Amino acid sequence: MEEFIKEKIQEIAFVKVKNDDLLWTDKILDSITIVELVVEIESEYAIKIPMNDITLENFETVDLIVKYIQNKLN
Repeated sequence: MEEFIKEKIQEIAFVKVKNDDLLWTDKILDSITIVELVVEIESEYAIKIPMNDITLENFETVDLIVKYIQNKLN
């Protein structure tokens, strides 16, 4: 799961990231690219991510994204 997310971020933002990189704070992702990432995640894991869930608490790092997806899948 984390490799999928890292690969998608690299495809979208042209940056290799580590699990604890600050995706929004360090401006790796912006409002457009985060939506692209969410669409990829929804497609890959057959989940729906409401816009109000796209927050720093859920999407600031790869680790937080993985945790969020795992919670949605359970």
